[in-house]
Amino acid sequence: MMGWLSLVGGVLLVAVGALWTLQGIGVVGGSVMSGVTLWAVIGPIVALAGLWLLFVGVRRVRGRPRG
Repeated sequence: MMGWLSLVGGVLLVAVGALWTLQGIGVVGGSVMSGVTLWAVIGPIVALAGLWLLFVGVRRVRGRPRG
């Protein structure tokens, strides 16, 4: 169960991190975060944390015996 939760959490963090990065660099507008450099820095950090969670989740799911 923890493997699947890590996978879902990782996907969400990567998506949120990508959105925050795009907002921070001004590609996605319509938000208070648009064009604010802080979000262009926080976004990739969050996305990297999501990638790490994805890696952990894949290892947990694949490491389980099937049956």
